[in-house]
Amino acid sequence: MEIPDLKEKVLDAIKTVYDPEIPVDIWELGLIYDLKIFPINNVYIQMTLTSPNCPSAEQLPQEVKDKIKAIEGVNDVELELTFDPPYTTEMMSEVAKLELGFM
Repeated sequence: MEIPDLKEKVLDAIKTVYDPEIPVDIWELGLIYDLKIFPINNVYIQMTLTSPNCPSAEQLPQEVKDKIKAIEGVNDVELELTFDPPYTTEMMSEVAKLELGFM
């Protein structure tokens, strides 16, 4: 059975994950490229990092997975890390750009 608003709950969880070097959550930074909820509440996330050499490369994806898995009813989380397309500051939301002084 599908959980109503599961995508919202997943988004809320993602928005609690911050890049350690930037005071903006990874959703607003534009690090999440894809988010899908499949039947039986399997969650697929495709994300990137601000840089392939990001010191938090191992920590951030695991934190995202852990926070999503903690949501009641989530069956499984598949997280794919990609650097294609490479991350640029253009991917940030207006909120993030304002927060970081890009606007």
